[in-house]
Amino acid sequence: MTSSDLLLYTDAQFVSPYAMSVFVALHEKDLPFRVETVDLAQRAHRRPDFAGALLTQRVPVLVHGDFALSESSAITEYLDDVFDGPRLYPADRRRRALARQVQAWLRSDFLSIRSERPTEVVFCRAVKAPLSDAARDAAGKLFATADALLASGASDLFGEWCIADLDLALMLNRLALHGDAMPERLADYARHQWQRPAVRRWIALERS
Repeated sequence: MTSSDLLLYTDAQFVSPYAMSVFVALHEKDLPFRVETVDLAQRAHRRPDFAGALLTQRVPVLVHGDFALSESSAITEYLDDVFDGPRLYPADRRRRALARQVQAWLRSDFLSIRSERPTEVVFCRAVKAPLSDAARDAAGKLFATADALLASGASDLFGEWCIADLDLALMLNRLALHGDAMPERLADYARHQWQRPAVRRWIALERS
């Protein structure tokens, strides 16, 4: 199988942070791929022709020949394992483990931020109510941990870009792009990450 066999299923509105992560990863690896959209609002991900071959019935899904894989961090790790090109994860084993830790942390925590600052805020400029006390507490935890992870003067988490930088920047931009208060150092970091060409390609996608 070659990279020409790659097909990415993403949400039809292009607001899934997890689909974005895989889309950016494919571009960072400079891999040719096709995109097909799935209308989650119409429950298209539950259709037998889509869901029958998958375990999770969620997007994103990467199809590589006769192999289908869901869950974004599993997909990006697979891309790094299978294909040459720029790395998505640090080469150093401990830094690579830390990058995976950051990804898992962002996916399992911060429910209040994800609920009150959905990605429609980021990609469609939706305006939401002020943060609740729970979300403000979560934001404080996010800022403190991100500040500890990011070395002084660094523009990337581990000395060079990795896919965890995108995931952290997206979580920060849920707040920054809505106008919520944030330490300037972290806002600068998120702005810097948002300028990568692969990220700009996702942002430029047409949304309904």
